[in-house]
Amino acid sequence: MNTTTMTWPGSTVVQPAIERPTVMRLAQTEYQRVADVVDALKLEDWTRPTDCTEWDVRQLVSHIAGQANLFSSPFELARQTRAAKARQQPGQPGVDALTSLQVEERQHLGPEELRAELHRVGPRAAKARGRIPGFVRRRRTSGTEVVNGVPETWSIGYVTDVIFTRDSWMHRLDLARSTGRDPVLTADHDGVIVADIVAEWARRHGQPYLLELTGPAGGSWSCGTGR
Repeated sequence: MNTTTMTWPGSTVVQPAIERPTVMRLAQTEYQRVADVVDALKLEDWTRPTDCTEWDVRQLVSHIAGQANLFSSPFELARQTRAAKARQQPGQPGVDALTSLQVEERQHLGPEELRAELHRVGPRAAKARGRIPGFVRRRRTSGTEVVNGVPETWSIGYVTDVIFTRDSWMHRLDLARSTGRDPVLTADHDGVIVADIVAEWARRHGQPYLLELTGPAGGSWSCGTGR
């Protein structure tokens, strides 16, 4: 698979690069795969440390469930947003206040309750994200995000279509690493996510490159000369 790159336009609002039907298919599949991974956790797995060093497996699953629940309904989005802002400390990134809220709200839940929540809110969240109209998705989010020292303006659609699926995907891999299990990886799902990440990485740096990744989600990407 090859991709053509260009310098990331700093003055442009970042929009999703994947077609909408593919975006929704990826979201639905990823929520199901995360639920499958959590279903397979053994009792001793829930207290294992993760690459998210402040969270063990149970806390990481709590975040995944809370994040899925975030866009399950407009009411829940507003509720979590207000609660996160109310608890945000001076100098604390908003995302940190939000994720800590998600974890703390589920600190009393056991494995079966967290599993049930993931199965309940995952499909609902995928459908709700799919119903966000285009004129809303094209709007810019408030503030900027700094990536490799460069400020970027993201659209709402980029967050809901791309970042939310990547977040679940990334944490599914975290769970696999923490428990020593091989993650389920396929070209038509994980390969599409990886290809989108590679294309985005290439647009940001705007330099000639050759990249080869092995495995079911891998591929070969290149652009320009001077490799």
